[in-house]
Amino acid sequence: MTVQNTIETKLTTFFTPRFLEVVNESHKHSVPPGSESHFRVVLVTDKFSGQKPLARHRMVNQVLADELSRDIHALSLKLYTPEQWERAGGEAPPSPPCASKKL
Repeated sequence: MTVQNTIETKLTTFFTPRFLEVVNESHKHSVPPGSESHFRVVLVTDKFSGQKPLARHRMVNQVLADELSRDIHALSLKLYTPEQWERAGGEAPPSPPCASKKL
């Protein structure tokens, strides 16, 4: 199973998301081709209701603790309640460009 698939499976199992997008953004960074080390996650779940942003990040980090300790170098998290996601028009802002990537 790929790192991306593992992330998707774990987040789906724990959060039962209304929306989940996991994007491997490793190619945007200075890593070897085919790497799975930099990810962007957009997650919408009822479990974030009443939770402050830091608590939401901690929840995700706990679910992905094993992957963060060995596989994942960078994890961009866009975490929403269903109401926040609706107000955002169903879109999350894009990841910023990597400062170390030579274009």
